[in-house]
Amino acid sequence: MGWMVAAAVVTSLVIIWVSLHRFRQRHSHDPKTWPLVGAQLEAFRNFDGLHDWVLSFFSDRHRTVKMSIISGSVFFTVDPGNVEHILKTNFPNYPKGEDAHRAVYDFLGDGIFSSDGETWKKHRKVASLEFSNRKLRDFSTAAFREDALHLIEILDSAASSQKIVDLQDLLMRMTLDSICKVGFGVHIGSLSPELPDVPFGKAFDKVNEIVITRLFNPFWELKKALNIGNERFLKQEMKVVNSFTTDVIRTRRAELQGKDEGKPDLLSRFMAYDVGQPGAFDDKELRDAILNFVIAGRDTSAITLSWFIYCVCNHPHVAERVFEETVEVLGLQERTQTYSFEEVAERLSYETLSKMHYLHAALTETLRLYPAVPRDGKLVACDDVLPDGTRVKCGDRIAYVPYSMGRMEFLWGEDALTYNPDRWLRDGVFQPESPFKFASFQAGPRVCLGRESAYLQMKMTAALLLYFFTFHIVPGHVVKYRVMLVMPMANGLRVQVSRR
Repeated sequence: MGWMVAAAVVTSLVIIWVSLHRFRQRHSHDPKTWPLVGAQLEAFRNFDGLHDWVLSFFSDRHRTVKMSIISGSVFFTVDPGNVEHILKTNFPNYPKGEDAHRAVYDFLGDGIFSSDGETWKKHRKVASLEFSNRKLRDFSTAAFREDALHLIEILDSAASSQKIVDLQDLLMRMTLDSICKVGFGVHIGSLSPELPDVPFGKAFDKVNEIVITRLFNPFWELKKALNIGNERFLKQEMKVVNSFTTDVIRTRRAELQGKDEGKPDLLSRFMAYDVGQPGAFDDKELRDAILNFVIAGRDTSAITLSWFIYCVCNHPHVAERVFEETVEVLGLQERTQTYSFEEVAERLSYETLSKMHYLHAALTETLRLYPAVPRDGKLVACDDVLPDGTRVKCGDRIAYVPYSMGRMEFLWGEDALTYNPDRWLRDGVFQPESPFKFASFQAGPRVCLGRESAYLQMKMTAALLLYFFTFHIVPGHVVKYRVMLVMPMANGLRVQVSRR
């Protein structure tokens, strides 16, 4: 008899919970919810297509949606007014938050992308000073040019042999080489002709892939404590990552010992900050800075270039216009002279690349539809009301969603799903949009410090690729994204390369 009473009580509680839960749902277009687990089950079921699943809940009328999960409420928004409120107007009320920090801590530690408060300010201050340094810009330009030429030589060989290549893999190798040079003055040669395995790069990618699952799995800490599943693999891969960074830091400290002038790479500059003073960076802080630089400077640029080539393969007229612009801006006599890879690359400077407005527009249009960071979440520190009237409570999480924002007709017009670089041009000159409408580089106090550096590398590489080659996606190759902290292609980008 007792078990029947207990069953009746449990049933009643579930019915009450479901009723109250449905009452709390603001709109019928919000994600489907279930007793006890909320929308967590639906999120897992749709994980491989997560960005499009979230997109499906938005419309011109419904710009903010609520998802109830085991750990609480998560809001997603595509409203530029809300984005400005979160990233700028009421910035202090929307930190990364302790839960998110804990989820990525094993990977990114207390670096600039995962920290809040004074820790974030310290990393931000030094990074801001260095990214505005002309010496770093010139050093970066030379590194980007050198690595782009290595890529061009590999592609030229592939074109001669009619070999199919995974362009995303090559671009990831190129940007890994670049960030290791610019970030911490190390040459690792992952883009050498033999394309060697790079343990650090492979481990970094695996950790990146696993960490994102923590944000949707309320039991990840239990799995970590038991050392099972993905958490066991993450622990193994982090040993490789940490071993690499430890060696780099130890070597650099030895190289700089007793020298008055450091090297131009970012690690050396961080080491020089407040040296001998209480504010100097210790090895743990330097390790965190290194890995944050890698995820910012390597993954995002390579991913954007991969999606860019995918877009121009589907819109060959864009590739032709980039080619024509390169010829014009660099003053090349295309019909009367053949130029070597090095001759064209040497003409691609910070100044000449800044005149290539159509290329800048084409890359920006790629970021609109395929943002390297498709969503960015914040914690609600105190109860608040967003500009669109949405009420959020202390402890809720809210994310603005660049992937969805780039597909909203109320923001971009009826052709929002069309790849069209001309939408960014007026009389041939690039016209930026509000960073709260085009939020691929964040905005407000956390706006991306490396934006100009990223465009510099992407434009230099893209100009060389499209000047010398044409690309065709291998028939039958499936292009789709992988759900991670960033948005790479799940199957790579397999292309056939031909000399122009």
